[in-house]
Amino acid sequence: MAQGNRPDRVGEEIRHAIAELLAREVHDPGIGFITITRVQVTPDLQQARVFYTALGDDKSRANTARALGRAATFLRRQIGSRLRLKRTPELLFQYDESIAGQDRIEQLLNELKTADRPPDPPEEHE
Repeated sequence: MAQGNRPDRVGEEIRHAIAELLAREVHDPGIGFITITRVQVTPDLQQARVFYTALGDDKSRANTARALGRAATFLRRQIGSRLRLKRTPELLFQYDESIAGQDRIEQLLNELKTADRPPDPPEEHE
């Protein structure tokens, strides 16, 4: 039997809950400034892949990944008490590379636009 868009709805609820929990209840200093971009839930609602972005360099991203791993059990328990599901999905955190790809594409488009523009004429001085 097809699930329709239930995994999408559950994923959106989980995204909202995790964002709120990270902002208000998780006090791990390893979790820097992050954004939960999307949550993909498997059709059987057993696993939820949580995509996030974080500000900073590779070292701070690694610290954030470790901190999210430490917080996963707490977050799953809190989500289980907030959402009415028979079984709370396992949370798997994954850095969202698509945002960096979008930034790179935008940078390349801007470079092309600049290269196609004719040079400014020299200014005349009186």
